[in-house]
Amino acid sequence: MKATYRINTESKANNNNTFCFDKLRITLLTSRLVRLEWSEEKIFSDEPTQKVWFRGFCDVPHTRREKNGVTLIQTEHLSVEVQEKNTLRESVKIILKERPDSNIPSFLMPDTWCYGDEIKTLKGTARTLDNANGEIELEEGIISRAGFTVLDDSKSCLIAAEGELLQRKDPDAIDIYFFGYGKNYKECLKDFLTLTGRPPLLPRYALGNWWSRYHRYTQNEYKELVERFEKENIPLAVAVIDMDWHITEIDKSIGSGWTGYTWNKEFFPEPEEFLSWLHEHKLKVSLNVHPAEGVGRHEDAYEAMKKALNLPVDGKSVEFDITDPKFTEAYFSCLHEPLEKQGVDFWWIDWQQGFTTKLPGVDPLWVLNHYHFLDNAKNGHRPLILSRYAGPGSHRYPVGFSGDSIISWKSLEFQPYFTANASNIGYGWWSHDIGGHMLGAYDEELQVRWIQFGVFSPVMRLHCSASPFNHKEPWKYKADASKIVTRFMQLRHRMIPYLYTMNYLYSVNGEPLLQPMYYYYPDEREAYNVPNQYFFGTELICAPVTKPKDAKLNRSEVSVWLPQGSFTDVFTGVTYEGGRKLTLYRSLDDIPVLIKSGGIVPLAGKDELKNHNKLPETLDIYSAAGCGEFTLYEDDGESLSYLEGKAVNTKMTIQSGEKIVFTIDSPAGDTELLPGVRKYNLHILNCNNLESAVILKNGKNTDVKNNLSFTYDYVKREAVVSFEGGVNEKIQVTLTCSKTDTKILARKKKRLFDLLDSMECEFLEKERIFEAAEKAGFDALKVGQSLLNKKINPAVIEAVLELL
Repeated sequence: MKATYRINTESKANNNNTFCFDKLRITLLTSRLVRLEWSEEKIFSDEPTQKVWFRGFCDVPHTRREKNGVTLIQTEHLSVEVQEKNTLRESVKIILKERPDSNIPSFLMPDTWCYGDEIKTLKGTARTLDNANGEIELEEGIISRAGFTVLDDSKSCLIAAEGELLQRKDPDAIDIYFFGYGKNYKECLKDFLTLTGRPPLLPRYALGNWWSRYHRYTQNEYKELVERFEKENIPLAVAVIDMDWHITEIDKSIGSGWTGYTWNKEFFPEPEEFLSWLHEHKLKVSLNVHPAEGVGRHEDAYEAMKKALNLPVDGKSVEFDITDPKFTEAYFSCLHEPLEKQGVDFWWIDWQQGFTTKLPGVDPLWVLNHYHFLDNAKNGHRPLILSRYAGPGSHRYPVGFSGDSIISWKSLEFQPYFTANASNIGYGWWSHDIGGHMLGAYDEELQVRWIQFGVFSPVMRLHCSASPFNHKEPWKYKADASKIVTRFMQLRHRMIPYLYTMNYLYSVNGEPLLQPMYYYYPDEREAYNVPNQYFFGTELICAPVTKPKDAKLNRSEVSVWLPQGSFTDVFTGVTYEGGRKLTLYRSLDDIPVLIKSGGIVPLAGKDELKNHNKLPETLDIYSAAGCGEFTLYEDDGESLSYLEGKAVNTKMTIQSGEKIVFTIDSPAGDTELLPGVRKYNLHILNCNNLESAVILKNGKNTDVKNNLSFTYDYVKREAVVSFEGGVNEKIQVTLTCSKTDTKILARKKKRLFDLLDSMECEFLEKERIFEAAEKAGFDALKVGQSLLNKKINPAVIEAVLELL
């Protein structure tokens, strides 16, 4: 095959870590990760497989000794006992040296594993949410509270050096990987990603807003849509065009029309001009493709495909066979390259047609994902596809298309858990049909809540069915909902600096953007009981609203668990002390997004709301009083030059004591990528009244009047300091705040009034609650007791106490 379809791997394991017996081979990959191969034919594989590409780990310190016919191989964390018999189960026993939870009896949580033992994992993800109305069953992951899991690679094909797939020489061989990581979940995931191949760095545009709809757009209609988004000041990054870009109404003797590679000139009379126009408006373009029916005689590329495959031009369709290397090369060169030359940036592979190919046991979806992703990397740009999940290792082929879910609160309720839990199999870039795809009922509250989750999910892609009443354009909602959706879509674009840094950490360190709470707190029982709550990057905790509002409160409730520490809601400014469970109440405007004490989140400024992927000239940096650091990662966002070091790292730190000191270090790396001067708006949350601010640049005082200004919001307890800085300057801002919070009562009074004012209940009840709070001096305990005595609704009491 062409060099494009070959992969760079290091599949041969370190000889010092390998132990050969008769029908058994054991390889120590780390002190916790062991490969076991069993072959009756005594044939073992060193080639890369569909799942595993890298086995060349470093030397693993170990001991080996023989006693009474038993071989004992020990690492720091595992004991492997070998006594080769008739089966793998009889021959190998692996023992964890440290039990993951000593409080649980060994019969409930054994520390010894043999091949075939049942293992309960914390689950991974699933191929698709097609037709799902709420919860579906998930496949297994590689994270388990039992302390160990197994990845079975026995049925994977091998990948030859030339790029094609090969059947194993012993198709009945057992090839598995034992992960014995206890509660070191993040280390387990990191080594899994090292074994299977690290996730690639997404192009920067993939983190912006995607527009997609199953609708028969004309090119003029699509242009009008893009111009309307621009008029509404809502940035878009990706334009996805569903299947009606190509001819769909064809002779039934050829096929159904779902497969196609020829522009429908009725809808797109000038496709090259149209694609060029989208590029001029700074959008990347993806076209939908259903390749199952091959290439029919109606296609522009029909004769070229026949010629490439040495087939007669006889009117018969070219059969789809992605496991045939000759077909694969022609598939890309004849069908896709001409369209890419016209301006198509990447492909949406919408495979729904089964699990079998001419190569026994091989899933066509996996093969399509593999070769499409490699093909999209040609010409030196950063590859991307949109496709369904095809099993462990699919993280190498982002982005994931989760399929056609039903529009319902049940579907929304399931998606945050589904998305974060996919990290348990390393799959970090799920893209959902935000708002749901089909059926259901029109519900603006549901749509707003779904879009809010979409903004705080890996990929923000709006999509829906062809129903004329099923639309996602923000301006088609009622005024309040439209305003909220617009604000959140603008926020998504502004979050790209933070998201892109997390993109880099995922690719380099194996840390997905969304992580379940137990990744950070594996010993905390409650961390396992908040499935819809997750870390959104290293600095934020999110708990999306997934249930309708309480009609009286005019708010929705979210149950959360906060670990020890201090956490501030970036939208409301309310600070919560952790180490407890609590219920949060949110109006339609907001969802709980909490920044940790000392957390730092850089956003693009509000003046950066354009369809572009340039590095921002204005940064809005959000931080919460405390001590912490964050390194902003930036590169050109599209090319592979970052692999050659053409990137920039900017370290930011906050130190809080008598004063708050925020430092932006001089950027390190290729600073030519950065704007010469940047404007900064520094937002410090959870601080008392700001009295003064001083700025130093490269250690020197500057003219405060010309370079620095500041404001303070007493309700949100937020100080905002604005200044400018040159590309090579180290900037230090020192904030002096009041030693005591002089606005406590005024803030509580304002927050409570706003809550009551928005409630839909009798005026007398609002007055009774407010008067009770005033008499109790806005003290939470006293207010709560007073309201209980007045027989106020418990949900109302909880909402009041949250603010106090």
